[in-house]
Amino acid sequence: MSLSTLLDRILGAENAGRRLDVDVTMRERTVQCMGPHGLHRMAYREWGDPANPRVLVCVHGLTRNGRDFDTLAAALCRDYRVVCPDVAGRGRSEWLPVKDDYALPLYVSDMITLIARLDVESVHWVGTSMGGLIGMLIASQPGNPIHRLVLNDVGPVVTASSVQRIGQYVGTAPVFPDMAAAEAYLRLVCAPFGQLTDAQWRHLTENAVAALDGGGFSMAYDPGIGEPFRKNPLAEDVELWPVYDAIRCPTMVIRGAESDLLERETLLEMTRRGPCARTIEIDGVGHAPMLLDDQQVAMVRTFLLSE
Repeated sequence: MSLSTLLDRILGAENAGRRLDVDVTMRERTVQCMGPHGLHRMAYREWGDPANPRVLVCVHGLTRNGRDFDTLAAALCRDYRVVCPDVAGRGRSEWLPVKDDYALPLYVSDMITLIARLDVESVHWVGTSMGGLIGMLIASQPGNPIHRLVLNDVGPVVTASSVQRIGQYVGTAPVFPDMAAAEAYLRLVCAPFGQLTDAQWRHLTENAVAALDGGGFSMAYDPGIGEPFRKNPLAEDVELWPVYDAIRCPTMVIRGAESDLLERETLLEMTRRGPCARTIEIDGVGHAPMLLDDQQVAMVRTFLLSE
């Protein structure tokens, strides 16, 4: 299926005319990264003009992969060279031999390697959940390359209850007999994504699973990503206010109005300290908004291009 056809399914045929002038070319790449226990290859997808000095990096949530950003990338690839990595152990990226390495320090290191590979001085960043935490950690460092930051349903306080909920399914290895069964599972565990269309659920499912040699499908991630959760379960909220307070770039925070990970009190505090973020709440959505519909895409685009 062509990417244009895919976008027709996701966004609806009524928007086809608007998309005709959008370059939807997607290139698949890998970059070699160094971890505590050796080298691993991280996959990423690149959209738009490879010579465009304006680069947008989009980083996904814990169990997802870079294909979550297909719609956003197609919408922004005329303005940016859009880069969507699969974090280690997810999607097309290699699995790590030592499962305890699935942690933020390695993810941050990998993203710095990726940015160096892109050979640009600065980037804009959109991060959903875990991808936002990675972005925060990078943006808090002196001389960092992030010039604009979008945090999608994540902030400097990560609630223990949300991590416990996610921990109930992260790292499990269900096997599905067919795509319909996989989609039913995703609709259940990802119900907080909100009221997505059938086409959007199918798109998310097709890119969240991998075909098995013997038939059927499994989740497209290493079950070992859940090992740190099992070894070190959270008993209380994690606070990263010193990290957030060190961020100096313009920042926007998107919150699902029903989110259990980013509480509203935290969102309000984020407007008063650190980068004093702009905030948007999306009704009818929990953790996390998937940035698939025109309104959500427009919110992100407006902020990123408001320099």
